[in-house]
Amino acid sequence: MATPDHAENDLQPFFVLHKALVQKSERKSSGSRKIRRRIELSPISAKNAEKMEIGTGEERDDHHYEHLRMEAFNFVWSKIESTIKDVLRNINLNVFNEIHRWVCESFDAIKSCGTTLTKATHSYPIVTDATFRQLFTGLVFTKNMEFVDDLMTFEELGLHLKSHGCHVANLSSIDFSANNGIGGCLRSLLRQFLMVTLDAADISILASWYSDQGNYNKPVVVIIDDMERCCGSVLSDFILMLSEWAVKVPVILIMGVATTLDAPRNILPSNVLQHLHVSKFLLGSPSERMDAIVEAVLVRLCSGFCVGYKVAAFMRNYFLRQDGTLTSFIRALKIACVEHFSSEPLSFMLKALFVEENSQGFWSEEHALFPEAMLKYAFDLPSCRRNNMEERTGENLAHDLSELKRLQKCWSTIVLCLYEAGKYNKIQLLDLFCEAVVPCLGNSTASNHHLGSGISSSSDHSIHHQYLISEKCSFICQAIRKVRDLPVVLLYQLLKSWEKLTEDVIEIHDKVKELQSLLKFENGKSLKQDLTNIPKRHTSRSHLNMDKDSKVLNEKAARLMETMVRDYMQPVECIPFHEIVCFKNVDKLQSALMGDPRRRIQLDLLEFQKILLCSCCSNSSKAILPSMHDTSILYTLAQEHGDLINLHDWYQSFKSTVFQPSTKGKHKLKQSPAKKRKDTNESQNQSEASIQVRFCRAVTELQITGLLRMPSKRRPDYVQRVAFGL
Repeated sequence: MATPDHAENDLQPFFVLHKALVQKSERKSSGSRKIRRRIELSPISAKNAEKMEIGTGEERDDHHYEHLRMEAFNFVWSKIESTIKDVLRNINLNVFNEIHRWVCESFDAIKSCGTTLTKATHSYPIVTDATFRQLFTGLVFTKNMEFVDDLMTFEELGLHLKSHGCHVANLSSIDFSANNGIGGCLRSLLRQFLMVTLDAADISILASWYSDQGNYNKPVVVIIDDMERCCGSVLSDFILMLSEWAVKVPVILIMGVATTLDAPRNILPSNVLQHLHVSKFLLGSPSERMDAIVEAVLVRLCSGFCVGYKVAAFMRNYFLRQDGTLTSFIRALKIACVEHFSSEPLSFMLKALFVEENSQGFWSEEHALFPEAMLKYAFDLPSCRRNNMEERTGENLAHDLSELKRLQKCWSTIVLCLYEAGKYNKIQLLDLFCEAVVPCLGNSTASNHHLGSGISSSSDHSIHHQYLISEKCSFICQAIRKVRDLPVVLLYQLLKSWEKLTEDVIEIHDKVKELQSLLKFENGKSLKQDLTNIPKRHTSRSHLNMDKDSKVLNEKAARLMETMVRDYMQPVECIPFHEIVCFKNVDKLQSALMGDPRRRIQLDLLEFQKILLCSCCSNSSKAILPSMHDTSILYTLAQEHGDLINLHDWYQSFKSTVFQPSTKGKHKLKQSPAKKRKDTNESQNQSEASIQVRFCRAVTELQITGLLRMPSKRRPDYVQRVAFGL
C-alpha cells in the first residue's frame, strides 16, 4: 500500500463510474417531510403566473412551427431525392435497354449449341465449336474515376434486367479480394441466387439449381461494379471457372470499367482474355449526369428550394476540385437543405408555396393564423427592407410570395433557353447556372421595383445584365454569340425548343412565335430547296439575299435572347422574401462539409452544458463544478497553462475540484481509535485511487482527440498542449 506522501503519484488500476451531484429536490425529498400549506396567490404572483402562461403559449407555438419546418424539410428533400433518382434512371435508360437486347442475343447464341440442360454431371458437354466455351462479356465504361457514383447505376441496371426476366447477381470488388479468394465471390453468387448461405461453395450447386428448379429458360447475369478494383488472380480464376460451365450455366458477365479500353488487358492474362467475347457499352459522363440533376433540381426547381450564388459557386468548386462525384454534390445539397430549414423560421412556407397551385389564395386564407411577431419578422427580412415594402399585411405577404414564385419561373425559363443555345457551344449547365444566380451589382436590383410589375426598372439591374451580355468571358455572352453564328437548320431547331420552354411565359412565347414566322423553314427542310423553282441566272443573286436574310434572323434571335436576359432573368437574391426559399450561408455549408473537428471538440468540452442540459451545471456561468465531466474539468483547467502543463500541478487542481469531503453529521457511535484510523485510511486510499483513475482516463481521452501530446522521455512530468484558441 502506498504511503500518503506518494499516494498522488501512485496510479492504481481502479475504475469508478462518474456520478453527478444529487439535486436539491432529491435531497429535500430524502429528508423528513414537512406539512405543506396552501398559499393563495397574491396579485404579483398572479401576474407572474400569467406571464408563465404567455411564455408557455409562445413555446407551444415554437414547437408547432418547428414541427412544420421538419415536415417541410421531409417533403422537400424526398421530392429532391426522388427527382434525382428518376433523372439518373432516365439518363441511363437507353443504355440499359441496349444491354438487355445484347443479353437476349447472347442467351440465344448459347442455346443455339443444341444441348439439353439436364443433370449437371459434367462441367460442359463436348462441343466442336470453341466459341461456346467463351463468356459473353459486356464492358460498361462509366467514365468516372470514383466508383461511388456507379454503385447506384449498377444496382439500377440489375433491377432493370430482373424486371425483364433475367436472373441477376450483383458482385462488388470486395468479393474478389485476395483474402476471400475464389470461394468468397462464389459464396456471394450462390447466396443471391439460392437465397441461402452455404459453407461449401461449389459451382455444381449453381448448375443443379439452374437445371432442377426450372430456371434454365432465363439468362444468368453476373454484374461486377468495378473490375479494376478486383484482385486480378481471383477474377481470372472466376472467369475460367465460369467458362468451363458456359453451357450448363449460361452466365453472361457485365463488368464496370472506369478508365480506358486497355483496362482488361492490364488486369487479366492473355489466356483468360481468350475466354471473353467482349461487347462495349458507354454510360453518360459525370458532367452530363450533373447537368441533368442541376436542371431538374436547381433550375426547374422541382421542390422550390434554391441556393444563393456563393453557395452555388462553392458547390461547383466542391464537385470539380474535391472528388468530382455526384455523391459529394448531392450530400452538399442535402446539408444545405438541412441548414436552411433549421435556421430560417419561415422556411415551413416552402412546402405550401410550391405545392398549392393557387399559392396566393392559399396564403391569403392562412395569413390570419400567423402570429404578429412572425409577420413582423417576415417584413423585416433584409430583402424587404431594401425594397421599402409599404403595408405589412398578410394580404401583401401572400401576393409577394406568389410573385416570388412567378419570377422564379421566368428566371428558370430564361436559363433553360440559354442552355439550349449553349449546347451548340458545349457549355455546361452547372457553369451557366452559377453565373445566372449572381445578384445584381450593389445587391440592389429591385430597389425601386414594385413586385406587381414583375420587371425591375433599376439602373443597377440593367447595368448588371448589360455586363453579363457584353463580357466575353461570361457563359451567357458565349451562348448569345453562338446564336448569331448558327446555321439556319440549327436556328430553326433552337426556336422550336424555345417555343416549348416559353409556353408559360406569354410575353416571350409570342416573340418567339413571331420570330418563327419570319423564318421560312418547315419540317427541317433547308431553305436552299426553294431555289429549284428559280431560274439559273437568278440563283446566285437569290443565294446572296438568302444568306443576308439568314444573318438578319440570327441577329434578331440574339437580340431576343438579350431582351429575355435583361428583362426577365432576375436572380432569386434580388427578389423580396427570397430568404424563405433560398439558402445563402456558405460558411455553415463549408463548415459542415469540410469540418473543423478539433475546434468542435474544444467547444463541446468547454460548453458541455449546452449539450447535456443538466440541472447541476446549467445555472453556473464558468465555474468548475465537481459534477462536470472529467474531461471537461481537465480541459478547462488546461486553459490556465501555456504550451506545457505540469502533470503534478494539473492533478492537484483536478483533485481539489472533484474531491469534496463529506459534510454530513457523523454518527455518534462508540468505536475504538484504532478502528477509526483504519476506516479513515481505507476510505482515503480508495478515493485517491478513484481520482487517479479518472485523471488518467480523462488525459487519455484528450490525447485520443488530438488536443494533448503525452510526456516524452526528456520531460516525463509534462504534457504538451496541441490546440490553442478557438
